[in-house]
Amino acid sequence: MNDLVTISGLSKAYGHFMALNNLNLNIPRGRIIGLLGPNGSGKTTLIKLLNGLLTPSSGQILIDGKAPGVETKKKISYLPERTYLTSSRTVIDLVEYFEDFYDNFNREKAMSMLESLQINLNSRLKTLSKGTKEKVQLVLVMSREADLYILDEPIAGVDPAARDFILKTIIGNYNENASILLSTHLISDIEAVLDDVIFIRDGQIMLCSSVENIRETYGKSVDSYFREVFAC
Repeated sequence: MNDLVTISGLSKAYGHFMALNNLNLNIPRGRIIGLLGPNGSGKTTLIKLLNGLLTPSSGQILIDGKAPGVETKKKISYLPERTYLTSSRTVIDLVEYFEDFYDNFNREKAMSMLESLQINLNSRLKTLSKGTKEKVQLVLVMSREADLYILDEPIAGVDPAARDFILKTIIGNYNENASILLSTHLISDIEAVLDDVIFIRDGQIMLCSSVENIRETYGKSVDSYFREVFAC
């Protein structure tokens, strides 16, 4: 299989603290993958390295054969845990910003999703509820024709109705040659959409498996097995 991401011997140190320690990981195309681990496990560091926001201490990341940089930024669409969008901008301003900034932004797709949500395009981001802000951000990110979508805690702190929309949007708006890496603490809420999971703790991969394999091998849901492995 042609892997989208190949990670070899990846380590990242902050002073004497090893945030990631000799990670080896392949991410294939066409999969929705849960990146799961407790706080301080290394999830955020890995996400930042994939996005080229940090430099590895050692090892290598290849995204479609290229190290993180200008070329790979076109291939990755990233939803950070904390918004970077200017709260005083209107929704239509943000659509136009994404269209100007990203060659692979599909305005028609974004406008169609925003219309289905009945979001006023002239509303300023700061006037929207948390759930609606999350929806707008997700619509913008998923409207890019990217190879890898990295979503950091996309359903944290939103109501169940918003959660359902977000999950439907994730499933319905990526192509079979792309993959989604989804970091979350709310495993039971997203388990139904996952193909594979990565368990990470103390900067090391504990498990990399398909959801189907976990259910067949251990007779448990991913959420139950996660709680057992991490004793939480």
